[in-house]
Amino acid sequence: MPAEERLTALPALPDTPGYAHAVTVSGRIAFVSGQVAVDARGCVVGVDDLAAQTRQALSNLHHVIENLGADWSDVIKFTWFVLDASEVQTIRDVRDEILRPALGGVHNPASTLVQVAALFGPEFLVEVEAVVAIPGEASDV
Repeated sequence: MPAEERLTALPALPDTPGYAHAVTVSGRIAFVSGQVAVDARGCVVGVDDLAAQTRQALSNLHHVIENLGADWSDVIKFTWFVLDASEVQTIRDVRDEILRPALGGVHNPASTLVQVAALFGPEFLVEVEAVVAIPGEASDV
């Protein structure tokens, strides 16, 4: 697996609430565009429901990651864009609901959350992008 080390405990910093301070990798990486809560037809999923939108955005992100030949354990970093950062616990809960079965005891990837004034459509509450370490040799993907 190209995601080699997840740095979670440092003497000069507090423990992280569900993410790594840093992740080291080897090999190729992919930068996955931000995903929002739309279904395959392009219809918004979970209007006014941050948990439902987070689930759908992560589902869309996972679809892209799988098409790269990777999985959740290969995600190096998430960047979250939200309208209301005070709702971060909802995002953490959904993230953990989806990632914990795949990651087991491994810490979540590095993560940044940014509160924004708006996303590209007024009905969207969250967008998530990822950096992914691509497993295997360069010729595999």
